[in-house]
Amino acid sequence: MGAGGSFRPKIIGFLCNWCCYGGADLCGVSRFQYPPYLRVIRVMCSGRVDLKFVLKAFLNGADGVFVGGCHLNDCHYNPEGNYDALIMSKICAKILSRVGINTDRFRLEWVSAGEGIRFAEIMNAFSKRVKELGPLGSSEGLAKEDLTFHLDAALKLVPYIKLVERERLRLPVRSESGVEAFLDSGDLDAIFEQTIGEKLAMSQILSLLHQNPMSTAEIAETLGLNPSDISRHINNSTKHGFVRYDVQQNCYAIA
Repeated sequence: MGAGGSFRPKIIGFLCNWCCYGGADLCGVSRFQYPPYLRVIRVMCSGRVDLKFVLKAFLNGADGVFVGGCHLNDCHYNPEGNYDALIMSKICAKILSRVGINTDRFRLEWVSAGEGIRFAEIMNAFSKRVKELGPLGSSEGLAKEDLTFHLDAALKLVPYIKLVERERLRLPVRSESGVEAFLDSGDLDAIFEQTIGEKLAMSQILSLLHQNPMSTAEIAETLGLNPSDISRHINNSTKHGFVRYDVQQNCYAIA
């Protein structure tokens, strides 16, 4: 189905119990209008929203995912919980981009319990954008089986990603100025590429080879990656005993 008027997007919303959920409740009581596409999951803190939740929501057919929490420095459950949500959102956006999903389908916002009108405005804008994009995969040019493949590969990495986040992506100073300084420094981009980006590519390659033996060129074409990068990943996987070269078929296969 295209992004026409008959399309009703499915949007999953993870809302903080203390603030954003209260804002949504006030929005309803005040009868502020927004499209009825949001399916709410209430969590005690936005910092409780795991990367796995977002990826699984998309894997299960969500067209958009929204995370709403308390304003920075106003977290009711954990003084720093929403900073965890902020870092998670940055990592999530990079992963979605890497697997071919439009990052406009994911949104993080801070909404207090007294901001019913703000909640309505955000949901109106987000719902409109997701509706413009159409069903998940349509604007991205990805078939359902391709989406499933890429999201499964990313899901397998979640435990590793959480370890990287805990060990290397912890904010040195948990303040708004500290967040801005960290993001402007380029450290997040560099660490993502050195660790998560590399592992994600290897996970995708291994998933492909579990299906069928393939050549370097075939893998590069399927994943849309540079053949030289594929060769580097293949060499590393071969050294670790994950992949072997099949001389007879002139391709690589799972060891």
